[in-house]
Formats: sequence, C-alpha cells, structure tokens
Amino acid sequence: MKKLVAEFIGTLWLVLGGCGSAVLAAAYPELGIGFVGVSIAFGLTVLTMAYAIGHISGCHLNPAVTIGLWVGGRFDKRELIPYIVAQVLGGIVGASILYLIVSGKSGFDIGGFAANGYGEHSPDGYNMMSALITEITMTFMFLIIILGATHPKAPKGFAGIAIGLGLTLIHLISIPVTNTSVNPARSTSQALFAGDWAMGQLWLFWIAPIVGAILAGLVYKFISPETKN
Repeated sequence: MKKLVAEFIGTLWLVLGGCGSAVLAAAYPELGIGFVGVSIAFGLTVLTMAYAIGHISGCHLNPAVTIGLWVGGRFDKRELIPYIVAQVLGGIVGASILYLIVSGKSGFDIGGFAANGYGEHSPDGYNMMSALITEITMTFMFLIIILGATHPKAPKGFAGIAIGLGLTLIHLISIPVTNTSVNPARSTSQALFAGDWAMGQLWLFWIAPIVGAILAGLVYKFISPETKN
C-alpha cells in the first residue's frame, strides 16, 4: 500500500507540474516558458520524485514504465495492475487540481488542456502515423534510459538525473508532434477534461507507449551486462 500511495502522489505531481506548466505558464504573454520550459518542468517532476519516492516504489509514475520494467525482468507481475491503477488515479487527481485552478480565472476556456493529440490536434499538425512512430520511439528510448540508469552496474545515485534529463529531451523533441505523452496515465488524465476529441484519440497514447516499453524491455534484457562479478 505504501508503494501505491507513493506512485499515486508521484503521478499526481508529474501531471500537476508538467501539464500545469503547459496550461498555466507556457503561453503567458511575453513571460511564457514555451516548449523549453514545459520540457524542463516534466523532467523536473520526475527528477524530484526519483529522490522523494524512488526508494519507496521505484518512482515509475507511468504505466508504460511499469510494463517495460516487468518485461525487462525488473518488476513483479503481481504488482503490475495495482501500480497502473494508482498511477492513473494519481494523474486524474492531478488534472482535477489543475482544472480547479484554471477554472477560477475570469473568462476561463479549457482549450486543449495540454492533452495529447494528432492530426488537427497535434501542436504542429502531424498525422496519426507520425504520432504513432514518435510515441513508440520516444517511449522505447525512455525505457532504455531507465533500465540502463537503474542497472546494478550503473553509477550509483545518478539515475534520477539521467531519467529526468531523458524525459526533458524527449519533450524537446516531440511536443510539436503529439504534445508528448510517453505516459498513458498523463494522457488519460488530460483527455478526461479536454473533451470528445481527446478521448477519441486516447487509444494511441496507450498503445504506442506500451509497445515502445515492451520493445525496450526485450532489447535491454538482451543487451544488459551480467550483474555477477
């Protein structure tokens, strides 16, 4: 239960910090943080939670990460569903808090609410195939980074930094394509508030990250160095 509470809180923070920066601060007139700021914000949520709850739950904050770690032989399948449920619920609560904040502004318009999308809902108009390739590839690389940084033979104490910077880089690359998911919990939380189009496209932001994570788990299991001396 402690692990699940940690995952709930961590995913809440990821959504509130990452999506919150996109909704509240990205386009603020003259002082907005833009794509770079949002990318850094997502990286910082993972970086801060890695050191806050990593020793409790492993700091997955993402169903795709949990599945990828399981495929890579780093996670017990008995905890798979409870972790995913805790992550999705945490994301929804994070999005709910964000909604309560933004709806308090005069002339409130929810807009896209930092939801993920393709086609006319892609930030720069990329089609479904571009979105699919992007999400599979970015999630694949994210899991390779996670599996490598947390390997027993990796330098100790630096995993959170590598993973946080990895997520920042992923956002710098892919925000224009899909608004960057690589995380079904993050996508679900925003889609619930954004409207029918976001829910209609949500399937891609579950399937693509999970496919990328499974591929990474299999590949890293093959290339991983032996842990024995």
